Amino acid sequence: MSGESGKDVTTLLLDWGKGDAAALDQLAPLVYDELRRIAGHYLRRERPDHTLQSTALVHEVYLKLIDQQRVQWQDRDHFFAVASQMIRRILVSHARAYKAAKRGAGVTKLLFDESIGLPSCESAELVALDDALKSLSQMDPQQGRIVELRFFGGLSIDATAKILQISPATVKRDWNVAKAWLYRELARSA
Repeated sequence: MSGESGKDVTTLLLDWGKGDAAALDQLAPLVYDELRRIAGHYLRRERPDHTLQSTALVHEVYLKLIDQQRVQWQDRDHFFAVASQMIRRILVSHARAYKAAKRGAGVTKLLFDESIGLPSCESAELVALDDALKSLSQMDPQQGRIVELRFFGGLSIDATAKILQISPATVKRDWNVAKAWLYRELARSA
């Protein structure tokens, strides 16, 4: 998304936060493609027969986002960070339901996604990743947020640094430590 579009999104988010309903109507087409990109980014790692499609995921996330009454939107990155959290919650909830339906169907092999160094996730793996991420977040909340933003949101190191108000070098360091910790935890549980 270009800098000008990012500025437009930020302005519309702030206007929407002040109660301007028309701003929400103008915001929708500007954020829809980015929400689809984030959803697609994650869904590419899902099992091939996954029943949740990116369009349905985007619509569910969007409906949840427009129901947010207490959020004071700071800018476009903040909006997409919240969207990333919602995507994670929806996917984990879907995976838990799928896993419950298939309980006892066998163990799933962990696949390694070289692009970011975390496993490709099928339902059982997504639940295991979510459990491990919760443990990591209790030990180090910042690392947990970095994983959430990078893995579930597909955000860059720079965008993650901006949202968390830390340096890109800190994001890189914590990202590498968190990936190693999560990989070890997931290998243990597999």
